[in-house]
Parts: sequence; structure tokens; C-alpha cells
Amino acid sequence: MNVPLYERIYNHLLEKIKNGELTSGDRVPSEKELADHFNVSRITSKKALELLALQKVIERVQGKGSFVSQNLPDLDSLKPLDPNGDQEEDGAKNAPARSASPMKTIAFILPDFADSYGLRLIHGVEERCSQIGARMFIKLTYDNREEEEEAIRSFMHLGVDGIVIFPVHGEHYNPELVRLVLDKFPVVLIDRYLKGIATAAVYTDNRQAAFELTDRLIQRGHTQIGFISAPADNTSTIEDRIIGFTMAFAKRGLSLPPGHMMTNLYSSLPRSFESRNISVDIETVRRFVEGNPHLTAFVVAEYNLALIVHQALISLGKRIPEDCQIVCFDSPDEPFGNHRFTHVRQDEFAMGRKAVDLLEKLWDGEEVQMHNIIPYRIIEGSSTR
Repeated sequence: MNVPLYERIYNHLLEKIKNGELTSGDRVPSEKELADHFNVSRITSKKALELLALQKVIERVQGKGSFVSQNLPDLDSLKPLDPNGDQEEDGAKNAPARSASPMKTIAFILPDFADSYGLRLIHGVEERCSQIGARMFIKLTYDNREEEEEAIRSFMHLGVDGIVIFPVHGEHYNPELVRLVLDKFPVVLIDRYLKGIATAAVYTDNRQAAFELTDRLIQRGHTQIGFISAPADNTSTIEDRIIGFTMAFAKRGLSLPPGHMMTNLYSSLPRSFESRNISVDIETVRRFVEGNPHLTAFVVAEYNLALIVHQALISLGKRIPEDCQIVCFDSPDEPFGNHRFTHVRQDEFAMGRKAVDLLEKLWDGEEVQMHNIIPYRIIEGSSTR
């Protein structure tokens, strides 16, 4: 049986310390240096260093690196790991037990959260962390790229073992995030994927969900339907919802006038409750509706914007659902089932759990799928009844 890669690194370093090539106080090659030398991921090299640290052969100093311990244990009692990850029988008492590995720490970075979307994501990540004995840190970026970059740098300085990140909107990718991916650090995207970035992502099939949501309206006789969202800004979630919306028209052989789409609202997380944005967005929707008086239904990209659309229509004397119908993505929990809007119900809880599951696999050096789709449901609300 071949020796696992992390054990090869462990044996290599242990031998260098035993034969005196590395002595007390000497710096040990970093995770990146070892990963490059052995052509492995940093997860693998990190595991080898963690095993040596558990045996007190090396000391890991945060922000500085790893060093050969000043007070070394009896090196003669430490033998190279065998192909099964165990030591020779006479050194068994010093064998690094797999269950004794340090508690893992996961950082969860997200723009913001609300009861309509985000809160259940946190619950899913937190519950799965508890089940596997991992700690979780949370940082809100308020959809600011600089905040996101600083959050990544801070968590890496703290020495977290993996990051789950809900990326901010924006035309340009966060360079700190790109660097994590290039360094093969355990990172999982949640809610969306980034085109051209080869890392695992967990999200809803937004294209299919928007298609199904729109097609329901068409089946009810609506052919003049508007689409309303925040700016797409190279954000896969919104881009895919726009594609799904247009696909529903194509399938039914209907034309979609370009003026039926408006993607310039700003009352979404994290600015959804700012009074200035709300008043500006309501007026923007009013002008859109007045300019397209034939519209009888609206597909809205998120719950908070659906509230804006609803308020604008009411202010124009429209009745919901008699005159206009509204469908959207997401909604707060309604314990008695009386939802305001017909909506796509994303399984946020499952998304959060899946993200942690993927990190576990990455820690074990396993290959993971890049695109992990979580099923959704469509819930009927009073906006289309």
C-alpha cells in the first residue's frame, strides 16, 4: 500500500530532525513550501505539520511559521508512519491519533442576513460545525469588497482551517479570494458561483427556478410580465435568474420586449432597510409601471424588492392579485402558511450544511464537485391566488 502523501511529508521532516539537518529553533519549511516541493495541496502539508506539532516535535507560531521544538521528545521512540498511518508497535504510545487532531475552525463570511434570506444559511453552517466538533467565526461584509478582503486576511492570520464565503456583488473578483483558490486553501462558495474560479460552490439552480416561476405566470394567462432585480454586476445568482426568465418566454414562443426588464433597484441586502433607498426604489418602480401599463405580472429577484414592487403598485391604485400578480425568490418563515408572495423557497439550511461537508472532504484531501445544486420548492402565496 502506498504511504499517504501527508505521511510522506511527516516522515521526511522527522528524518531531517533525527539526523540533525534541522535542530531546535530551526525554521521548518512552510505549508506552501512543502506543498510546492511535494506537489500536493496545502491541506496535505498542513496535516503533516499538525501531526508533528501534536507530538511536540515542532512548534507552530502564528504569523511566523513552524520551528523545531526547543524541548524535543525522545526522537528514538518516534518511528516513521507506516502505510496505514500508524507507527511501529513499540512506538504506538506516541502515535498521533487521528481523533486527537486539533479542533477545526471555519470562517463564514457573508454580506448580511435577514429572516427572508441568510438566517437559515447561518443555522445550517452552525449546526453542521457543531456536529463535527468545529468552531465557527462569522463576519459580515455589508456587500463591500474591501471589507471582504480584510475579512479573508484577518481569518487567515488567525489560522482558520477553511472558509465558507457568500461573495459580494461586483464586476471584479476579490483578489484575496482568488489567491485562496490558487493556493488550494479549503474554501467553499455559497449562494453563487464565480465564473472562471475553480472552487466548490453550493447554490440553487436559479436558472431553472426563475424559469419555473415565470412559466407558472404564463400558464395563468400572463404574457406581459416584467422582471425586476438589483444590478447583475457579474453576479451569477441574478444573471441566471434573468436567463431563466427569458427562457420561459422562448419556450412558449412569446416575445420579450427589452423594456420589460429593470435591474437598477438597491433595496436589497445589506441596504434593504435604508429609508432613502426604499423611497427612491418605490419611485423607480412607479415610473417603470407607468411606462409599461400593459404589464400584469412581475417576477422579482428577491423578497425585499418584491415588497418595494408591492408598495409601488398599491400606490398606483393596483390591486394584488386582481390587477397585478407578483412572484419572487425567498420569503420569511410563516408558521401558519399564509405567505404574502408566491416564491421560490431555497433550502438555505441544506446549503449551509453542504458547504461544511465539502470543507470536510477538502481537509481529507478528497476531490469535490465544483457545482453543488440544492433543490428548491415553489410556495404559493396570496400574491397570485
